[in-house]
Amino acid sequence: MKKSLMLRAGLFALATGVLSLSAFAADLPNGKAIYDAGCVACHSTGAAGAPKLGDAAAWAPRVKTGAPSLYNSAIKGKGAMPPKGGNASLSEADVRAAVNYMISQSEGPKGAAPAAAAPASAPAPAAAAPAPVAVVAAAPAPAAATGAAPANTFNRLMKPAAQRNLPPPQDGIHDPENDGTHSLQPPLSAFTAFVRNNDGNRVDWVKTLGENRIQPRFDRNDPNAKPMVMDMNIVREVKGTMPDVVYPHKQHTEWLDCSNCHPAIFVPQKGANQISMASILLGQACGVCHGKVAFPVSECRRCHSKSKALPVKAEAKP
Repeated sequence: MKKSLMLRAGLFALATGVLSLSAFAADLPNGKAIYDAGCVACHSTGAAGAPKLGDAAAWAPRVKTGAPSLYNSAIKGKGAMPPKGGNASLSEADVRAAVNYMISQSEGPKGAAPAAAAPASAPAPAAAAPAPVAVVAAAPAPAAATGAAPANTFNRLMKPAAQRNLPPPQDGIHDPENDGTHSLQPPLSAFTAFVRNNDGNRVDWVKTLGENRIQPRFDRNDPNAKPMVMDMNIVREVKGTMPDVVYPHKQHTEWLDCSNCHPAIFVPQKGANQISMASILLGQACGVCHGKVAFPVSECRRCHSKSKALPVKAEAKP
């Protein structure tokens, strides 16, 4: 009787473990879509200390703490990461799915389900062998979702090199069902004569404009209209040792009108705008453009360009 109860308990634990692993694997496509829509901003580059996707060494100590600990950190926030990665609209199940996807990419099928590993192997170690098969069989699923990333993926300029500057029908922005989309010039051929850069879409737009390699039209109806360029820098002091931020109006007003930023994004008054890296990463303030249609926030020195004066040591009195 006792052996029968133990056998039933063992089979139940094994079935539970297999179901957990299957559910984990089935949730990976959803987790990848959530990752592509937000988590990629930091976890693809390691910004703000975030463990990079696929970096087993960075993820190993975190995985050892257990899945519940990782879920809790992602849901409630930890360090520089805000709760739910800054996207309050995500459900806790969505956050767990994104965490599961990142774990699966960093540890492989064996370590992809830390929460389910214990019950699957406790009572019947010999029979637990089929469990990993469920994860391996489902592993190709995320690859199928590669082309289905949302059109408004956050920080799309941080995509891998092979996915940058795609033809309009494939870029996730233009409508591929519209015949006019297919008549647009592919960016790679359009950018050939432009000055190269090492970030964003690999074009230095400021230098390209300065060298007259492009002549943007300031007014849609008047080809002779000229922009009102304001040559004025604003310095925003930053606490600590991080270099201060220099905001150049000249480079911005060569492309934009004052009304593009004021007053909807920035109030034109000293001290009236509270700007932080967290708000920028959430697509506010500078993040309205940077990380979407301007160079990404991973290029710290592009903004933090004014070095602070080194402290002078006081001379010792005799």
